[in-house]
Amino acid sequence: MVEALKRTFGITDEQARARLAKEHQAAQAEQRLRASLGEAFGGLWLSADATKIHVGVTDAAKADAVRAEGAEPQVVRRSERHLNAVKSKLDARRSGAPRDVAGWYVDVTTNSVVVLSKSSARGQADGFVGQSGAERGAVRVVNSAEAPRLYYDIRGGDAYYPGSSRCSVGFSVTRGTTPGFVTAGHCGRVGTTTTGFNRQPQGSFQGSSFPGNDYGWVSTNSNWTPRPWVNNYSGGNVNVAGSTEAAVGASVCRSGSTTGWHCGTIQAKNQTVNYAEGTVTGLTRTTVCAEPGDSGGSYISGSQAQGVTSGGSGNCSSGGTTFFQPVNEILSAYGLTLTTTDGPPPPGCAGREQTRTGNLTSNQNLYYTFTAAAGAHVGCLDGPDGVDFDLYLQRQNSSGTWTTVASSTSPGPDESVNYNGTAGNYRYRVHAYSGSGAFTLGFDVP
Repeated sequence: MVEALKRTFGITDEQARARLAKEHQAAQAEQRLRASLGEAFGGLWLSADATKIHVGVTDAAKADAVRAEGAEPQVVRRSERHLNAVKSKLDARRSGAPRDVAGWYVDVTTNSVVVLSKSSARGQADGFVGQSGAERGAVRVVNSAEAPRLYYDIRGGDAYYPGSSRCSVGFSVTRGTTPGFVTAGHCGRVGTTTTGFNRQPQGSFQGSSFPGNDYGWVSTNSNWTPRPWVNNYSGGNVNVAGSTEAAVGASVCRSGSTTGWHCGTIQAKNQTVNYAEGTVTGLTRTTVCAEPGDSGGSYISGSQAQGVTSGGSGNCSSGGTTFFQPVNEILSAYGLTLTTTDGPPPPGCAGREQTRTGNLTSNQNLYYTFTAAAGAHVGCLDGPDGVDFDLYLQRQNSSGTWTTVASSTSPGPDESVNYNGTAGNYRYRVHAYSGSGAFTLGFDVP
């Protein structure tokens, strides 16, 4: 939180901690003063720099009670309860609100209720306020270009619709600053547009490989937010913490929009499957069932992402066999970053702002792409004992190609890089020179 506040407000570590302390004080004071002042309480707010707490009071005799909380009293005309009652009048007529009125709220800093309206609809907004019966002197109509829209979560196992068919989301990912998800390649070709579980516009396929492979990725519009979750179809989510590959014989669960949540075991890896539409290689075989519409959905072992549903035989009534496309191959193919819960990094990467986990086999690469401002890059790699993993920081140039700007290639599992660079698109390349196993990448983004 401290690091985020420093970046957002351009403040020092000390100022960020002081701000958090003042905000905590304000939250406690607000509860106590609302109860003790009653009808005289006119709201509480922090100054722009969060160094002072202001409290509105309708009775100047209550000022000392405010000062006792370490706050500054400000005599106002209307109490918080009064303002909420004014807003309730507008709420009661909400069905008649003009299309170009974005909303309304109680603004304790100005002791009024604010109605947000496009300038072209100012007259309509005034009419709406008048028809509501709200106290006109307590309402301010403010010009605003806001156009509110809903935001939706990208979650593994949820339905999405490529054209007229239905498939399932695999796992949330990002490519640089672009959100999206991985799924089965047979669900859509490059350019295929998608709608979400709610049939709202969602995105389009940016990559698709089928047959041969069975993977693809969909970039989504700004209404959709990638989450580190898989739908467990029991009213909750399973967190995704990384993508460490599970062993043959390990338990694995699948989430899909047709049959929900089912579990089984991993039977074999690197299977070649001959579908009527073509042959796919490198799939993982499981005892988990699936049915049409589950395609593309999540396979997860514990908290570790495993892959996306390709196909199978049988069904969830009589049982069957299914195959999934390993997720790490998809991430590597498209330079995607898996959205994870980012648990605590190992000691070798302690203190880094961001962490990513993965699993590599000898001579394999994984990429983690991001956008950075100008400044210092710090990266560290923590691999398993007995391997030789290397770390490269690369920058994308104007032609779209990637150039290594910093590297660490010692003969061991752990590496670190430091680089001071200009703003742009960057990625970390983790390379398994020899050996296999799970790793953690930690890095700071300027």
